[in-house]
Amino acid sequence: MSEEIFAPHEELELDLLLEALWRHYHYDFRGYSRGSLHRRLARAQQRHGCESLSQLQHLLLRDPAVFADLMGFLTIQVSEMFRDPAYFRALRELVVPHLRTYPSLKIWIAGCANGEEFYSLAILFREEGLEDRTIFYCTDISPAALKKAEAGIYDLDRIAQFTENHRLAGGKQSLSDYYTAAYGAAVFDKTLRRRAVFAEHNLASDQVFAEVQLVSSRNVLIYFDRELQDRALGLFGGSLVRGGFLGLGSKETLRFSRYSAAFADFHEAEKIYRRNVKDLEDLRHAA
Repeated sequence: MSEEIFAPHEELELDLLLEALWRHYHYDFRGYSRGSLHRRLARAQQRHGCESLSQLQHLLLRDPAVFADLMGFLTIQVSEMFRDPAYFRALRELVVPHLRTYPSLKIWIAGCANGEEFYSLAILFREEGLEDRTIFYCTDISPAALKKAEAGIYDLDRIAQFTENHRLAGGKQSLSDYYTAAYGAAVFDKTLRRRAVFAEHNLASDQVFAEVQLVSSRNVLIYFDRELQDRALGLFGGSLVRGGFLGLGSKETLRFSRYSAAFADFHEAEKIYRRNVKDLEDLRHAA
């Protein structure tokens, strides 16, 4: 696929808008894929009736409501429960036996969006008897997404797909055991959230905050440029205990990262890796 080419003035306008976002609101999108940003911001321009990114930047700096709306365009919140069921089956059958050896567990769901991946893991860990020894750190750059994740409410017309995914992922109970349906929505059992911490975290600017046994960050890196991908993978590696696990999305890889030597393939088909004994600091200095 050929790389998209934008006019020099469009690139300059994008640079200035991203710099304004960083300096005024402290949200850093400067390392995100340029083509993806142009497409998302084009939709934001249309919504706000702006003929250029410069006009959008003018509104952004003067109206906090525009910033809140713009975050909805810049952060992708599309997911589903047990998305790519084979990934969750691999976690259940191959990773969970290793996690059982720990007396307590910490799991980081980086880029949790509206919470579908968290509820998938919370249900899986409940079914495998690990819930009571686990803390789930659910992080995202978007405060609005985190509120939706914590609420755990999804349109009822999505539940059929969630249910099929859960079955294919090796679910041991009916998914209906975990939610209540009413008024066109499914409300997931609030006890699933009792071991969860929902918090803002920006992979572009924030640091490691916990030592964990599993990082699941699926379909986040694909929106980053190579430098930001490396930064995020460095954070994941720095947060994982030796022998901890990293799960990425089906189109993501760490093969070309400066930190690839810090991980070993665990389940190549499902993009699950294991932190090895390589020292991350040595890799940082060698890069």
